[in-house]
Amino acid sequence: MKKFFWGLSALLLVGMLTGCNQLTQYSISEQEVNQALQKHNNFEKQIGVAGLVDAHIVLTDLSSKIGREEPNKVTLSGKATVDISSLFGPQHAVMLLTMKAQPVFDKDNGVIYLKDMQLTDVQAQPEKMQGALNTLTPYLNQSLKDYFNQKPAYVLSTDRSKAESLAKRFAKGLEVKPGELIIPFTN
Repeated sequence: MKKFFWGLSALLLVGMLTGCNQLTQYSISEQEVNQALQKHNNFEKQIGVAGLVDAHIVLTDLSSKIGREEPNKVTLSGKATVDISSLFGPQHAVMLLTMKAQPVFDKDNGVIYLKDMQLTDVQAQPEKMQGALNTLTPYLNQSLKDYFNQKPAYVLSTDRSKAESLAKRFAKGLEVKPGELIIPFTN
């Protein structure tokens, strides 16, 4: 009988600790971040090098990997369609992009930014366009960095859930774990 009560006590303790975790932090999954990133699909930018080339770029298919490839970083992948007008005539290409950023929580506004976005890999399709697109990459990199420094990747809402409302009010920072962002309520 004592073993039964010890087992029941241990089970209750584990249950309480698991339940308390929800009271001390709020987790945002990769899936939730990816859904929020859909708002950033169709980011458009006109980039040009005076007299040489003019490119219209549209970013789509954004998805994130949180803390999986590099600790405390978010890795984004996406596709950019590029329509180029140059001295050689119009051309069309697709850029497969990989980017890394530092997630930063703005407690006052209840938003998460992806700061210091950096392109880490750019693959051109068709491959023969790689050289031309490499000249546009620094401009695209700066445009994406500016965009994500100003536009939040995720916004906490007091309307969605009580837990999100608590996170917005009592957040003490942001932690990056593989596959999720954690907003702790205590230090």
